[in-house]
Amino acid sequence: MLNRVRGFGFGILLLAACCVGGTADQQPTVDKLVLKSTIQPVSAGMVNRALQKANTDGAQALLIEMDTPGGLVESMRSIVGGILRSRVPVIVYVAPSGARAGSAGFFILESADIAAMAPGTEAGAAHVVFELGKPDATEATKIENDAEAFLRSYVTRRGRSADAAEAAVKSSHSYTAEEALKEHLIDVIANSDDELLKELDGRIVTRMNASTVTLHLAGARIVVIQSTLREELLGWLVDPNIALLFLVGGALLIYLEFNTPGTIVPGALGTLMVLLAIFGLNLLPIRFTAVLLLIAAVVLLLLEAKFGGHGALAIAGIACLTFGTLTLVAAPIPQMDVNPWVAIALSTGFGGITVFLVRLAVRARKRKVLLGADALVGKQATAMESLNPEGHVLVEGEIWLAVATEPVAQGAALEVTSHEQRLLHVTPVPVAGEGKAAL
Repeated sequence: MLNRVRGFGFGILLLAACCVGGTADQQPTVDKLVLKSTIQPVSAGMVNRALQKANTDGAQALLIEMDTPGGLVESMRSIVGGILRSRVPVIVYVAPSGARAGSAGFFILESADIAAMAPGTEAGAAHVVFELGKPDATEATKIENDAEAFLRSYVTRRGRSADAAEAAVKSSHSYTAEEALKEHLIDVIANSDDELLKELDGRIVTRMNASTVTLHLAGARIVVIQSTLREELLGWLVDPNIALLFLVGGALLIYLEFNTPGTIVPGALGTLMVLLAIFGLNLLPIRFTAVLLLIAAVVLLLLEAKFGGHGALAIAGIACLTFGTLTLVAAPIPQMDVNPWVAIALSTGFGGITVFLVRLAVRARKRKVLLGADALVGKQATAMESLNPEGHVLVEGEIWLAVATEPVAQGAALEVTSHEQRLLHVTPVPVAGEGKAAL
């Protein structure tokens, strides 16, 4: 009996030891998000989703691999705010070689608990680019000072060089990975994720609230956070060139539905495309003057089609359409602007097709719809009997009562000249050679 008790107790101790050993040896995980796009509302939503996941799934850290030319200020502030508030340490890693953290990307890099770069990368050129035109000198100075203060507010707490960071904003200075490390803008240079985590294992990180955290990243398992279908779709639509293609194509399909009612498919598809285009453009900064140019272009094209202006109104409309599409998006970086060739091709194609289709529709509506006896005027008829002056004639396969201007023999060729209620007025068709003198 005593031996059984001892054996049972030994088993419990062994099981407990295994559980403790398994917990101690549990492999740490690091969540990873690849951010390879412009900084806009869609990418900001992706980063905030990744931060939420890392803060709830027990990850040791969130690794953001970044390659961006920059983007919108408000989206950048949203990302930076999320990183600064994160309970889990955030590592921003500019990679692979050839990548960059330009403009807004530089602000995001400096906000991380650990800022890292791969060899052959660059960061900086963070001077403020005004989205809706150049403000006056006082307003421009206020905006630039605000950006610099925002950068200083967390760079100094991260223990990095505020002067070097401000140089990227004031003079658009860019740094290579080696220069950034030398200027104390980043913490480490690494060739790969594994090398980076190995280098950071055991490092003590000071958080924004002055608390410290020791990173345990040796042998960590990297869990890649995939983008959702919604993010993929929105990331595609946020490209202004795609949005404009959807807008123009959808407008033409809706016009086709109006001219051929009942087809349903063109109208439904066109409405969907227009709504998606509006949704995508709504995520971007839009110039209202460009919207007015687009409205003016449509009006000019409709006037050309309806009244005709010898092409002058069409040319003016296409010019307004081109300038409107080119200036529609107030892009802070070239990567978010409308491609000039896309704008020219869309404007010319849409303008020409619109004028052609509307002109056809106007002409069709001007034509009178002829039914019954009205449709027979000018048609050829054959006398079914002698008309003196009334009788029956055959017109378009139908038998009608007709009255002739002169007596007509049976089988004579006639032409319908008019009608009175259901009585046709006909006249004989001259026979070839009739009226010529005979020798």
